[in-house]
Amino acid sequence: MAHTHDKRKLDTIPVGSLGVIALDGCRELGEKVDDYLIGWREDRENEHKNSLAFSGYMRSSYLLGYSLPRFGSGEGKGMITESVRGMDLYLLVDICNYSVTYSMFGEENHMSPDDHYQNLKRIIAAVGGKARRITVIMPFLYESRQHKRSARESLDCAIALQELVKMGVDNIVTFDAHDPRVMNSIPLHGFETVQATYQFIKGLLGKVRDLSIEPEHMMVVSPDEGGMSRAIYMANVLGLDMGMFYKRRDYTQVVDGRNPIVAHEFLGSDVAGKDILVLDDMIASGESVIEVARELKKRKAKRIFIAATFGLFSRGLKPVDDAVEEGILTGVLTTNLVYQSPELLDRSWYISCDMSKYLAYIIDTLNHDSSISDLLDPNQRIQSLVSRYKNGEV
Repeated sequence: MAHTHDKRKLDTIPVGSLGVIALDGCRELGEKVDDYLIGWREDRENEHKNSLAFSGYMRSSYLLGYSLPRFGSGEGKGMITESVRGMDLYLLVDICNYSVTYSMFGEENHMSPDDHYQNLKRIIAAVGGKARRITVIMPFLYESRQHKRSARESLDCAIALQELVKMGVDNIVTFDAHDPRVMNSIPLHGFETVQATYQFIKGLLGKVRDLSIEPEHMMVVSPDEGGMSRAIYMANVLGLDMGMFYKRRDYTQVVDGRNPIVAHEFLGSDVAGKDILVLDDMIASGESVIEVARELKKRKAKRIFIAATFGLFSRGLKPVDDAVEEGILTGVLTTNLVYQSPELLDRSWYISCDMSKYLAYIIDTLNHDSSISDLLDPNQRIQSLVSRYKNGEV
C-alpha cells in the first residue's frame, strides 16, 4: 500500500514505542492509518533499527487492543488489553459516529458525541499515566460550536479541552476547528488545527476532468464571514478570486433559538459563467450551503461544488439529492474523518477525500519528535498537483 517515495525522512529517535488506539467508531480510519505506518517503517532503512532506543519500532500492527464494555444500565468502563508503559500513544476518536450502538435496559442506544467523549476519557483513564505521552486526534472537535459565551451558557469546548489536559493529554490534533481561538483555554499545551485543503483539491481534480483553474473561469466562495480565512487561503494557493456571503438577519425576532435570515448578500466579483468551489467547515443539515448554491445560481454561476471537512448530513441526503436533481449542485466533497454512511458513499454526486495517509504522516512525524510545520502548510504540494493537472497528468 505504501510507496517508497511517500516516506518522510525521519532520522531522529522516536519519543517512545508507537501505539495507536482507534476508538469505537474510528476503527476503519485507524486501520488505514496503521497500514501506512507499517509499510513506511518496513521500507525505512534506519541503521539504528535494532538499537534499544528503537525497540518496538517495527511491528505487525500499531493498533492496540482495548474494550469498552457496558453494563445493562448503560454504564461502561474502559480497558486496555496490552501494556502501554512508556509508549507514545495516539488516540483516534470520531465523536460524530452515530452508527455505533450499545444496549441500555434492553434498548439499542445510538452513541452521541457525549458518549464518544466519555469513552475517550475512559481509555485515557485506563492508561493510568503509564504512557510516555498521549496525543488525542479528534478530527471533529467535541462541542466546538459551543466556543463562546453569549448570555448565561456553558463553554463546553473549553471545559473539554481543559479536562483532557488535566487527565494527562499532551497534544490535541483536530481538523478545521470551528474557532481555533478555543486553544486559548489550554495555552501551555499543544493544539493543532489542520486543514484538508490539499485533499479537497486532489479529490476535485481527480474526479472533474474539465476544470479551468483560472480567475476568469473559476472562483472560491465562503458561505459566511466566519469561514473567510479558509476561502482566502484556498483562493490564494489556486490563484483565484474569492467571494463571500453574509446573512442579513431579522434581530427583532427569534425563531428556533436564532434570528431568522432575511436574505443572503454576496460580496465579490461577478460569478456568471464560472465554476464555483464553496468551502465550509461542516455540512450539518445542508440547508445553508444549498441556500448559498441557490443564490449563486441566481447570479448565473456555472457548476457549483461544495467542499466541507465534515459531512454530517444530519437531516439525511434528500436535501442534497434534490439540489443535485434541480441542477443547483454538481458535487459535494467531504472527508472520511467522520462517519460516512454507505448511502452517502454510493451517491454519484459525492467525492470522498481520504485523510488516512495525512494522519499517518502526522503520527509518524510526531512520534519522531520532528516538526510537522511543513505538513500543516501544503502550498508546494498543491502547486505541483495543479501544474500536473493543467498538463493533463492527473
